[in-house]
Amino acid sequence: MTIEEQLIAAQTAAMKSGDRATLSAIRQVRSEVGLAKSAPGFTGEVDDELFIATISTYVKRMAKSKAEYETLGDRGIEQAEKLAFEIDYLSNYLPTKLDEAATRALVAQAIEDAGATDPKMTGQVIGKVMKSGEDLDGALVARLVKEQLSSGVAE
Repeated sequence: MTIEEQLIAAQTAAMKSGDRATLSAIRQVRSEVGLAKSAPGFTGEVDDELFIATISTYVKRMAKSKAEYETLGDRGIEQAEKLAFEIDYLSNYLPTKLDEAATRALVAQAIEDAGATDPKMTGQVIGKVMKSGEDLDGALVARLVKEQLSSGVAE
């Protein structure tokens, strides 16, 4: 079953059960996909790849917004909770990324393989790690490479 089919089935179930939060998240993603496919220059197909890319972008954007709402304290808590639900729900449709411990080990190996000891080699190490074929969180990789190279020790 494609992601689109899964979302349609989940949307139908959410409508029947009155689950407004799930319904809102699904409708938003389907709207984002609609915008992507009608964008000038779009020549691809509406397939799982498009849905994964769209959901991933949307989740990243909502995570940033959630962090901003959290800084508002009590005034932003309701919206932050709504976004947290959307992030958690939609993340189920994304491929599982390598966790921090496994990513840290991959970074350490890449630093060792490259013989990197200078923070100036950060870009080179990040590129090597990202080309490993693993499904990685780029922001996490960048943070870990910078940490390890600035400390001077690959952990």
